[in-house]
Amino acid sequence: MTSYKFKSIILISVLLLAFVSCGKAKKLDTEAKEEMLPDDIVELREDQIKLANIETGTIEMRAMSGTLKVNGTVSVAPQNLATVCMPMGGFIKSTNLMPGNAVKKGQTLAVIENQEFIDMQQNYLETKNKLEYAQAEYTRHKELYKDDVYSQKNLQQVTTEYKNLETMAGALKQKLELIGINPSRLTEDNISRTVALLSPISGYVKAVNVSIGKSVSPSDVLFEIVNSDKLFLELTLFEKDVEKVAIGEKIRFYINNETEQHEAQIYQTGKSINNDKTYKVYANVMGRCENMLPGMYVNAVIQAKSNKASSVPTEAIVSFEDKDYIFIFDKSKVENGKNMTEYRMIEIKKGVSDDGFTEITLPDKTDYKTLKVVVKGAYNLLSAKKNAGEMSC
Repeated sequence: MTSYKFKSIILISVLLLAFVSCGKAKKLDTEAKEEMLPDDIVELREDQIKLANIETGTIEMRAMSGTLKVNGTVSVAPQNLATVCMPMGGFIKSTNLMPGNAVKKGQTLAVIENQEFIDMQQNYLETKNKLEYAQAEYTRHKELYKDDVYSQKNLQQVTTEYKNLETMAGALKQKLELIGINPSRLTEDNISRTVALLSPISGYVKAVNVSIGKSVSPSDVLFEIVNSDKLFLELTLFEKDVEKVAIGEKIRFYINNETEQHEAQIYQTGKSINNDKTYKVYANVMGRCENMLPGMYVNAVIQAKSNKASSVPTEAIVSFEDKDYIFIFDKSKVENGKNMTEYRMIEIKKGVSDDGFTEITLPDKTDYKTLKVVVKGAYNLLSAKKNAGEMSC
């Protein structure tokens, strides 16, 4: 009897051990199945889908205008920026300008003194007098030659002397005009050792590089004059935005972190891409702003032109680890007698946003027409993926 009881206990123990082992095996098998789900898959039961408020929709082709935020600088056209030098150099006799002063075209910037000015005026007047005599001789000899009184050789000699003097006088006249002396007003009584350096354009003085008595050479930059009436913006855009802007589009921009808004209009776009995959866009500043100066940094907003682009509701896009994703319906299945739905996470690239929709770029060879996108509850799916079990089975 005792032996029979002992054998019975052993048999029950073996059966219990087998049962426990079977349960553990089933549990391990279930866990193995769960672990085999790909990293980009989230699965939910029907009740979890309702709780997460999941809704699906399609990817639409919409006309997306949107805005582009870009940076740039204020620039001035070459014809509105003047670098003023003195062609013959000399000494600064006087100037009363400071940086920031307004000047008019033809206004005296400085008075330059140089002994060579005297020599040049003297040579011009002497050559001019000789030319008058040579011209009279040329006319007289020409008439005598017609009357066969004067030889052709003598006429040629007089003609040569006259032409040489005429050339010399013309060259000296050009030199005088170059340094700012009017030859038509020059006489023996008004020869001067000084010349007024005049402003070639109207604007304001950007730089003054002179002082009284300073010796300057022809290559020295004495003044910089800027006309700020016609400024333009030089903006830098990325290569991917080339097709989003066009000539004639309006721009809103701000300078020096000010809140005041200014406007500009694109008049030219870049014709080549730089090595850093950027290109330039140029826009004329509309109106006048007293505190806007060339070289200032600007923040600009461009209203991108409309393009048909694949887009989804903005709330359908989730961000995870510095990347953007959407969830799509993958498949339905039955597991342990329960209806399950799998959603796949796809990485996308965001574009412009407009009216609650955002442009997206899908992976290569992806047919957007066949996709069912999670348009509501996307962040609930992302939360389920992160928590790995709170909403998934």
